[in-house]
Amino acid sequence: MAYDVAAVRAHFPALREGAAHFDGPGGSQTPDVVADAVRETLTSAIANRGSVTAAERRAEEIVRTARRTMSEFLNAGSIVFGRSMTQLTYDISRTLAKNWRPGDEIIVTRLDHDANVRPWVQAAESARATVRWAPFDRTTGELPVEAVTNLLSDRTRVVAITAASNLLGTRPDVAAIAAAAHEMAAFVYVDGVHYTPHLPVDVEAMDADFFVCSPYKFLGPHLGVLAAAPELLETLRPDKLLPSTNAVPERFELGTLPYELLAGTTAAVEFMRGLDGLEEHESGLRDQLEAGLRELGVRIYSKASARTPTVLFSVDGLEPAEVYRRLGAEGVNAPAGHFYAIECSRWLGLGDKGAVRAGIGPYNDESDVDRLLKAVAKLR
Repeated sequence: MAYDVAAVRAHFPALREGAAHFDGPGGSQTPDVVADAVRETLTSAIANRGSVTAAERRAEEIVRTARRTMSEFLNAGSIVFGRSMTQLTYDISRTLAKNWRPGDEIIVTRLDHDANVRPWVQAAESARATVRWAPFDRTTGELPVEAVTNLLSDRTRVVAITAASNLLGTRPDVAAIAAAAHEMAAFVYVDGVHYTPHLPVDVEAMDADFFVCSPYKFLGPHLGVLAAAPELLETLRPDKLLPSTNAVPERFELGTLPYELLAGTTAAVEFMRGLDGLEEHESGLRDQLEAGLRELGVRIYSKASARTPTVLFSVDGLEPAEVYRRLGAEGVNAPAGHFYAIECSRWLGLGDKGAVRAGIGPYNDESDVDRLLKAVAKLR
């Protein structure tokens, strides 16, 4: 069955405002079913989780359903919810760092979003551990497996790696990197924030010890999700309040969970599951966009053989912020910057200004791409 983009778009009230949204990598638009789930939860009787009152039981069921749904969606073990992927990564890095010693090594990459770089760098500094940097190829945008594995040693404690670059879209071979890291008894922490909205996720197949993602990038509410095997989480002792439970995964969750956002996350996953043909649809639009940009003589940085439908580009003679502003005036939302992948932007030679990023999502169609290309053409 062909991907019915018109039917998908009908679920997104925000599209009625008329903009062509290529800003999904920074946060997707939200379908009506997700908003309905959030609203219904907020307007229903609800309380702290328990089993005595209907309000308590409703809260308990929302949490259990969200955990089960995310676990199935990611093919993963336990699910920890947090305010954001960044918060969860800081929490885990600090917890792991309690066992690091001077001379231990942490591997990060130049490709990653800073949320999968700075928490590890700072935790390493606190433990007097050594940070080793894996470079990617500036010309192709590829992160070869050996760029990471050549840095491994018996002192490696963590390899922090992205499943897909939020700036370039590059998709490294995470499973191969994880296999090599595990031979050295290192943990593998995978940032799946930009990967999860576009491709089926299989945390077990990736061989990731920790996998993090953000529902607001795949049509859900603002929230962070961490997946890990319950046996692994049992070995970790995060800082927590004295009376809070020591059970896994709750020991990693600080305070009362946002039940309405968990309900919205469940609804988002269910909506995503119904998007048959999504990868082919998005790839087709990416091909259309890249071909059009090349005809216009635009400089494209997203070149990896395996990548998400994300295109980073610049227009010669114009600052990225100016391109962003002028596209916005045409009703095309394609922002510019480094998007917190600051090491990646600098490694590319783009400095802290970055470039323009056009991210394709489930609700984009050919007319959106045409509008973007026509708006870029006006810049020449």
